[in-house]
Amino acid sequence: MGLLEGRTSIITGGAQGIGFAIAEAFAQEGSDVVIGDIDASAAVRAAEMIGGNAIGVGCDVAEANDINALITAAIESFGSVDVWVNNAGITRDATMRTMTEAQFDEVISVHLRGAWLGTKAATSVMRNQDSGGSIINMSSISGKVGLVGQTNYSAAKAGIIGLTKAAAKEVGFAGVRINAIQPGLIRTPMTEGMREDILAARLAEIPLSRVGEPAEVAQVALFLASDMSSYVTGTVIEVTGGRHM
Repeated sequence: MGLLEGRTSIITGGAQGIGFAIAEAFAQEGSDVVIGDIDASAAVRAAEMIGGNAIGVGCDVAEANDINALITAAIESFGSVDVWVNNAGITRDATMRTMTEAQFDEVISVHLRGAWLGTKAATSVMRNQDSGGSIINMSSISGKVGLVGQTNYSAAKAGIIGLTKAAAKEVGFAGVRINAIQPGLIRTPMTEGMREDILAARLAEIPLSRVGEPAEVAQVALFLASDMSSYVTGTVIEVTGGRHM
C-alpha cells in the first residue's frame, strides 16, 4: 500500500511547479487528489496528466466560497479531506519605495489570507473525522531572512509560520497536524526567468551549490502528509540546500 492510500488530498496552486509536483507525488502514493488553481482549465489539465483519481477545480484562494467549493468537491468525489496543502502563491516584487498598496495587498491576500482560509476550512472538516488530518503550509526562506524587493512576500511568508504554529496548538487535540515548509531556490516557472547575475549570486549562498527541484519539496510534503510524521506538528522544515541556515 502507498503511504497515502485511502486518503484525499487537496493542493492549492497545484497546476504547475511545486504544487503539481506535490499532487503527483501524493497520487503515486495512493491518494485521491483535488487540484485547486486560479486557472480552472489548467487545474483540469493537471488532473488529467496525473490520471487515476484526480480532479481539477478552479479556485481563488482569497475567496472563502472558492475554498469551500474545494472542500465540497473533495467530499462529493472522494468522501473525505485528509490532507490539505496551502501552496498557491504569487509575487509582486518591488522595492518598498516603489511598491504600491495594491501590490502589497495582493500578495498578502493570496498567501496569508489564502492559507488562513484553507487552514480554517480544512480543520473544520478534519477535527470531526476520527482520522484527523494533516495540513501543510508553504512558506519560504524569504519569510525567515527577508529579501530585498519582497516586503510583501516576506511578510506573508513569515505570517504563515505564525499561523501554522498557532493553528497547530488549537487543533492538535483532534489529531490534526499542521506544519510548514520553507523552500529556498527551487526550479519553477517563477525562478526560471531570473537574470543570470542574480541566479549566480544566489547559488553562491547555497552549500549544496545547485538549484532545488520541485520533486525534492514534494518528498518533504509527502513525509508531513503521511504517518511517517505522526508525532510532528507546528514545525517548519527548510528545503534550501543549506542556504541561510
